[in-house]
Amino acid sequence: MPKTHRRDTTLGLLVTIVVTVLAVLANSPAAVADPDDEGGSKEMREELDDAIGNYNDARDALKTSKDRQKKLEKEITEGETEVEALSAQVAEIAGAMYENGGMSSAKAFLASENPDDTLSGMVLVSYLGEESAKKISELKGARSDLEAKVELLDDEIDDQKEYVEKMEKERSKAAQAIAAFGGDATNGPTTSDAPAPTPVPRNPDGSLPSEGCSKEDPTPSGNGGCLTPRTLHDLEQTEIAGWNRYVGCFRGGSFGEHPQGRACDFSVTPGGFGGEAYGEAKAYGDNLAGWYVEHADELGVLYVIWYRKIWMPGQGWTTYDGAGGEPNSDHTNHVHLSVR
Repeated sequence: MPKTHRRDTTLGLLVTIVVTVLAVLANSPAAVADPDDEGGSKEMREELDDAIGNYNDARDALKTSKDRQKKLEKEITEGETEVEALSAQVAEIAGAMYENGGMSSAKAFLASENPDDTLSGMVLVSYLGEESAKKISELKGARSDLEAKVELLDDEIDDQKEYVEKMEKERSKAAQAIAAFGGDATNGPTTSDAPAPTPVPRNPDGSLPSEGCSKEDPTPSGNGGCLTPRTLHDLEQTEIAGWNRYVGCFRGGSFGEHPQGRACDFSVTPGGFGGEAYGEAKAYGDNLAGWYVEHADELGVLYVIWYRKIWMPGQGWTTYDGAGGEPNSDHTNHVHLSVR
């Protein structure tokens, strides 16, 4: 075979190999390390976290107070009915006593032409006296309970005003914290048709229990790190709902939720964090972010970041431009979930 033809054949083979490799790389996630910067300054993140946390606490307290209000209103209605019924019974007994006990018992007995009937009347009057005393005592107790519940209801309404004021205050703080890095209202992903998650455990009053970083992080980048039970719960619920691509949760740092075991980054590509998402990968992230927002209460969500946008309770979706212009900090290759 002539040397020139051999060189042409070899060159053609190399070109084919290069084209094939480039095609494979184009359809595979880039070897990008786990995100180590969620964007924004340390001060901004701390202010934002505090404001959102305080807002959520006030919102939970308001909901609990409204639940108590409904219960009190029902009890007050029942109490008013009881007081009305007891008042009627006391009045009826008083009338019967008046009709049967107009004279002293001894005088009535001596003057009666039928002592047996008079004696029966005396027994009736005695019985009515006992019943009257009992019903009057019940009436006093019912009225006292009713007044106490009305007072509790007034207190609940006053507390609710304070909770609403605190929510507005913390909402304003969160908006100020994010303003330097975007903060303009925007549309976010629509809700997903994935199944609803099992809600996180709550205290009897509806609040979330305080939790430490006590569970092992099972994700590939965990490296012996930890998660709070609530974060682990959300991670498991996410996988059950069908989102099971690459995930990184715990990582070291001086601020943010990741070092506290209260955040996870859900890549939109299998095997790692790739470049900016498009097409199917973008739709995957949209659906996941929408699912977190739709079920924020059930999952105890603090906030969600996805594709240069951030969702916060009380704020909705706003722009998030405080990143570094690359897929990790722009959150265009993963959905960030922070948990309360």
